[in-house]
Amino acid sequence: MGLARLAALHGVATEFEPSEGVTVPVADATVVRVLAALGVDASTPQAVRAALDRADRAAAGLLLPPAVVAWGGPEGSAAVLPQALAELPDGTALRVATEQGARISWSAPDHSAGWAQLPLGVHRLTASVPGGRTLEVTLVVAPGRAPRPQGRSHGFLVQLYSLLSARSWGMGDLGDLAELATWSGRGLGVSFVQVNPLHAAVPGAPTDPSPYRPSSRRFPDPVHLRIEDIPEYAYAQGPVRQRLQELRDKGSQLRESVLDKGELIDRDAVWTLKREALELVHRVPLGPGRRAAYCDFLAEQGRALEDHATWCALAEVHGPEWHSWPAALRDPRSPETARARSGLMDRIDFHSRLAWLTDEQLAAAGRAAREAGMGVGIVHDLAVGVHPGGADTWAQGDAFAAGMSIGAPPDAFNARGQDWGLPPWRPDVLAASGYAPYRGLLRGILRHAGALRIDHVMGLFRLWWVPQGCPPTEGTYVRYDADAMLAVLALEAHRAGAAVVGEDLGTVEPGVREALEKRGVLGTSVLWFERDWTGSGRPLPPQEWREGCVATATTHDLPSTAARLTGGHVELRHRLGLLARPLEHERTEDSADVREWLDQLAALGLLPEGVDDEEGGIRAVYRFLLRTPACMVGIWLPDALGDRRPQNLPGTWDEYPNWRLPVADAAGRPVGLEELAASPRLHALLEVFPPRTAPPGARPDQPFATLAPWTRRTPCAPAPSRPVRR
Repeated sequence: MGLARLAALHGVATEFEPSEGVTVPVADATVVRVLAALGVDASTPQAVRAALDRADRAAAGLLLPPAVVAWGGPEGSAAVLPQALAELPDGTALRVATEQGARISWSAPDHSAGWAQLPLGVHRLTASVPGGRTLEVTLVVAPGRAPRPQGRSHGFLVQLYSLLSARSWGMGDLGDLAELATWSGRGLGVSFVQVNPLHAAVPGAPTDPSPYRPSSRRFPDPVHLRIEDIPEYAYAQGPVRQRLQELRDKGSQLRESVLDKGELIDRDAVWTLKREALELVHRVPLGPGRRAAYCDFLAEQGRALEDHATWCALAEVHGPEWHSWPAALRDPRSPETARARSGLMDRIDFHSRLAWLTDEQLAAAGRAAREAGMGVGIVHDLAVGVHPGGADTWAQGDAFAAGMSIGAPPDAFNARGQDWGLPPWRPDVLAASGYAPYRGLLRGILRHAGALRIDHVMGLFRLWWVPQGCPPTEGTYVRYDADAMLAVLALEAHRAGAAVVGEDLGTVEPGVREALEKRGVLGTSVLWFERDWTGSGRPLPPQEWREGCVATATTHDLPSTAARLTGGHVELRHRLGLLARPLEHERTEDSADVREWLDQLAALGLLPEGVDDEEGGIRAVYRFLLRTPACMVGIWLPDALGDRRPQNLPGTWDEYPNWRLPVADAAGRPVGLEELAASPRLHALLEVFPPRTAPPGARPDQPFATLAPWTRRTPCAPAPSRPVRR
């Protein structure tokens, strides 16, 4: 009982439910190791008793929790007094130092004098009770809800690296993203483009191509840069200019190897070329205005950027796994690290410059989306965690739980559970820091986002921790202060004017979706999973879908719609030896599932082409999604061409080319952005969606009826069926 009570005090679960009505106890050894990662010794009965005594004494003197949350309106002061403040003893003196620099004081129980003056923000609250006890905590004053998109909208979902153009160097880049946003916003009337995480990867040979296991979530990866769009590129002279042209030609060859020869995207080869090009461009002096802008960026980003660039520079010398560096360099604040930093200033400046250049091109892509009339814009993606040996864990080591990895517990779909190899944040350290690492992360990724998708959004509430060396079945849940996590999220989203989308697929504990909805966070609904699971089990009628979600036909981890309709995904898993049951059994079950959905589509009159028409079936799926009340509908861009291949096949490593496939047509032939833009199949699919009836840049207060006719149907010029690639 002592260990269970100690675990509960620190948010560590001692049992979990892999399925409804089934409870599984967590092994004591797991609980002990997880508590140790939280700085609590529970290794012996005596240690448990001592830890409980310390916890009880701390609780007895606790006036307030480490973070107090006040929910208010979107503007102005806090609207609701937190219960924690309402319960303070009479005469308690309260002082708030706001993040804006103001000082506000009042006394309990009369909170009206100071409470109404509090602005939105993350403040420091000091409470002094009669008798001398004083406590300082974080006070988060957040809007009641994150922003929501206006009206209904639809847009593209795409893995950026997979969409090459005639100007990219072997993989899609930020220039391609701006081009895609401009074309699809102006020409098709779509409201958003959602991309994969663009976080900085861990360098290496080979580099892990997964965008969901980055070195840093705080800074983007310069591999996404369009080299020719860097202003200094145009001013290179002599041998530097000549070498840049040679590198550009090699980049063209990489592009042609993917689009014309059908080879895989080779991120490492792309980065080798871009890195040399960036080294050359770095030699070109910045003009006075550019230098001033760069200095402003350095000042704005501060220590976070300095640490990131220092890690990048040290990784060039000692390798990308900082745990293997000389012991003194494993601490970013050690004197040895300071001396090393001083000796590597040129390299630190280089990596800082890359962060600035990437930030500029991210901003340009966001502007392109807005100027194209997109109501939402670019939807960026926040991975659930970071690589254990990367820049973030080095710079913020205390904030991560050593010896732990996050994953998923065993359930009806995966009896072995999952270990994602990503260290979790310590909830206690986050709270004690006023959620500074989390706030900095959100502010960075929201800088140029119209909306933010949060991978595994359930992690704001709890995460499955797996002790190092143990199978995922021997983990347990650790709880976070969801109220504080959501408050910081709503605050930063409000400041950025960005909507928030949570990936809430899989095991979701009761109450989580309701809490997210209350705070304005949209969910994710995938057609094939939307069934009446509490009743008949049949496909959920469109009118019964939730409004607060992004409705999609698939994701990067799931089969494309063409593969689902044809059963191609079953054949693929069979070829790779991934089926847990006989092939015929899987085929029969999958076919029945698809037939049920096709029958539903036909009954609703959404399948005029007939059940045997593959293209018609894809269009019918999206017609169905438009019948739902979902406020956003996501179009998986490869669906527009009939691509049958998933971008990622969970459960594989070398068996399948995860994260290395270009967008392709139904025959598996790679298709570049120019050809995609002229695709009759894509335009036929987009005919399913309502046209925009106002031109880009129209004033929101101008009635659409008074505007000149304009729709996406108006062609500008005939496009070639297959553009020439150079």
